[in-house]
Amino acid sequence: MKEIVLDTETTGISVKEGHRIVEIGCIELDNLIVTKNKFHFYLNPERKVSEQALKIHGYSDEFLSKQKKFSEIANKFLEFINNKRLIIHNAEFDLSHLNNELNLIGEEKINNEIIDTLNLAREKFPGSQVSLDALCKRFRIDNSRRTSHTALIDCDLLAKVYINLIDQKEPMLNFQNLESDTNSKVNLNLSYFKKIIRPSSDEIEKHKSYLKDNLKKNNY
Repeated sequence: MKEIVLDTETTGISVKEGHRIVEIGCIELDNLIVTKNKFHFYLNPERKVSEQALKIHGYSDEFLSKQKKFSEIANKFLEFINNKRLIIHNAEFDLSHLNNELNLIGEEKINNEIIDTLNLAREKFPGSQVSLDALCKRFRIDNSRRTSHTALIDCDLLAKVYINLIDQKEPMLNFQNLESDTNSKVNLNLSYFKKIIRPSSDEIEKHKSYLKDNLKKNNY
């Protein structure tokens, strides 16, 4: 099953206070491997960004006023996530904002299967810090690019965190040194290739000489 790692940035925390989405980022996973399919838009929230939110993501009112409105990209977004499991960190927050945006344009709420990595982390590490940054530190994931909260960077980090949370090593694009994991809980359907080490020309000549000498000694 294909999965979508999803993140949003908003003008503020509460939908009840009229806050809106300013950015949506989605990355597709196919058997836990990141594909080339991505969905990303900055959005015009049609309201001002709160000071607290501005400190988090840095998107100014002037910048956002030039972007598309959610209503203009809604169909593309719904098509992108259709019939795919959604992977979200603190899903309640993102879903409340996404469903609010859909409600404002007369669309139904999202009914995809949801995996909340915040809940997964709380179950796996009770009493520990389970923010995205804390999980990156725990799993030794480089989050140095995360100088501010941006949806696509957060999606990329969350994809790595998710793979670690479900006890899977992150799939690598270079499969030459990939070792089969007989205890794997999820079938990654990855091809396995042994590394081929080719002899140098010098080694080939030495080998020929060795064979020639041995043939003479044994009268062949």
